[in-house]
Amino acid sequence: MKGVEEICGWKYYGICFVGGMLSSGATHLAITPLDVLKVNMQVYPNKYNNGIVSGLSTIWKQQGSYALWRGWSGKLCGYGIQGGFKYALYEYFKNLYADHLLLHSTRNSIFFLSGLSAQILADLTLAPFEAVKIRLQIQPNFAKGLSDGFPLVYRNEGLPGFYRGLIPLWSRNLPFSMVMFSSFEHSVDLIYKNIVHKRKEDCSTPQQLGVTCFAAYTAGALATVISNPADNVMTSLYKKKAESAMQAIKNIGFINLFTRSLPIRIALLGPVITLQWFLYDTIKVLSGLFIRLDSIDPLLARDFRIFENSSTIEGMEVTTMTPQ
Repeated sequence: MKGVEEICGWKYYGICFVGGMLSSGATHLAITPLDVLKVNMQVYPNKYNNGIVSGLSTIWKQQGSYALWRGWSGKLCGYGIQGGFKYALYEYFKNLYADHLLLHSTRNSIFFLSGLSAQILADLTLAPFEAVKIRLQIQPNFAKGLSDGFPLVYRNEGLPGFYRGLIPLWSRNLPFSMVMFSSFEHSVDLIYKNIVHKRKEDCSTPQQLGVTCFAAYTAGALATVISNPADNVMTSLYKKKAESAMQAIKNIGFINLFTRSLPIRIALLGPVITLQWFLYDTIKVLSGLFIRLDSIDPLLARDFRIFENSSTIEGMEVTTMTPQ
């Protein structure tokens, strides 16, 4: 077995935060035009119902090219900060739960709980940015950007205005993250065992990043389907087309909850999640972090107690760093 250095302290989580922030912020910024179209398709389904190309063309002709980038600052800052917390907290909770709950839990429950815990906290930082971003995208005269959008929301609606869509945001993002992280972990295991036929630490860096991309796209597509109903409800609430989630569901219709804007969301989030994981893992590799045993199997990590102290496993020195 090759040597593996395990860094499980503030340095490691700090690098995870930076990696998550840069990968999430950059990818969400890049798909701003598609996000603008997605939101408008949800709010004005009769106007934007002829496909992605037609929808983008309509916005360009009627509102100008800048309209396609409306809300870009909210996506860059909001999803950057949220992404940093989400990925770092996921790693933290996965290590925590693997060390304390694994004897009574399955690997799948560890992944679900870690994704759930991380997303709950990360969305508290995203909600204010999302509130301003959606208003910018569907109300052309609302504000120019975050700098005047934040004061305007606060002046008109107070602090609750920033968290008006928090419950629908959780309803969308919690199942998304739980499915995304879990399916990603299982897809990685499946690819290494049945396609690559090598252990992760025995593969080259390009091979590892290739596996990351395949697993990430699968995870992103599955999570998008699961979270689509809540995404439609959240947009309806921000537009004030409904006063409650139940009223929004009634207005949209049961079938439309699952189908409205689904193709564009898959087109958006499949590549986004793929690029996020690719950039995230690349940043960790460039930072000098080695492959972590608990990414392969938390059972292995607990059995060898790599989170608690330094030990030797079949001639392999495993070193840990704990927060000071």
